[in-house]
Parts: sequence; structure tokens; C-alpha cells
Amino acid sequence: MTTPLQGWNDAYAASAPAPWDIGRPQPAFIRLADAGLLRGRLLDSGCGTGENTLLAAERGADAVGADFSPLAIGRARDKAAERGIQARFELADVLSLGQLGLAFDTVIDSGVFHVFGDSDRACYVTSLASVLEPGGTCYLICFSDRQPGDYGPRRVGQDELRAAFADGWSVTGIAADTFELNPEFETTSAQAWLATLRRL
Repeated sequence: MTTPLQGWNDAYAASAPAPWDIGRPQPAFIRLADAGLLRGRLLDSGCGTGENTLLAAERGADAVGADFSPLAIGRARDKAAERGIQARFELADVLSLGQLGLAFDTVIDSGVFHVFGDSDRACYVTSLASVLEPGGTCYLICFSDRQPGDYGPRRVGQDELRAAFADGWSVTGIAADTFELNPEFETTSAQAWLATLRRL
């Protein structure tokens, strides 16, 4: 039987890259960085191989990436060393981020929220709140219900985002966006929502 951890490791160990592992930051986070919004003490929740974390660190954030996959964390640390970027990467369960013992001004989530079912989704939102300072902002990009078909992750509607972050948060914006996907995958992009969420 494959454990969740083994499943994520298998995705990074496969000969073909994982669809979400594009070898560069997602365009949505580049735009946020260009606007000066990836700042302060920043956590990349479910950082994968670290491209968005490294972007934030390059732009001056005190950036930490956390992921459940040892393979992904190892690759992220190697990238940081090779590029001479000061970023920290921690092996962690995003459903228990409080175990990091850290607090952040900014949190980013690139494609993590949509992997959870209803019960784990609530746990994840609580986990995010446990590490984000009051007044801090979470920028979350997730698979959108505007994406046709049923292949890939669970689609998320704006109403689901608003409901998930109804208590203790202010949903300050939800904008249509796209995920870039690895060009070796069958499609190069997918419809997404980029949510801006402030911790009360």
C-alpha cells in the first residue's frame, strides 16, 4: 500500500517531471514579487522543489519552504546552494505547520489547497492560521472550476474558497489566473484562482 508520503516522493522520483514542477516560479508569484508583495518572513507551504521560495528569497524575503517530500526538499536545498540563495527548506506536514515553531508575515501556496478533501481542507486552513501573524497575508493559487473536463486535481469554486476562509480571515480578492504546467505534460496551462487572504 502506498502512503501519502510515498505518493509525493514517487511523483518527484519519476523519470518524467511532475506536471506542476516547471523548473521556474509560477507567473502569478513573479507578478506578486514584482509588486513587492513577497516580503518579510515568508513561508512557501508545500514548496516542492523550491522555485517560488527561491524567488521570494532573491527579492529580499526571509523565506522558508516546507514540504512533505524529502526528495523535493533535497532538490530545493541543492538549488539554493547552487544559486547562492539564502533560503531555508524544512521537511514538514502542511497540515501541522505549527510544528515548525515559526511565525510569518506572508504565506504562499502554489497548488496545495486543492489537493485536500473537505475535512483536511479545514485542518489545512487552521494550520496556515497557526503560523501566519494577525494582519499577515496568504497568497493562494488553486485549480479552478473554470477548467473544463475532470482530469487532474479537484476543481475549486470561489464560493468554496470564501467558505474555507470565512472564520478568522478576510478574503480580500479572488482573481482568475492560470497555472503553468511542465511542457512534457499534455497541456501547458490550467485555469486557476489566485486568492488574497488576510489573517485577522
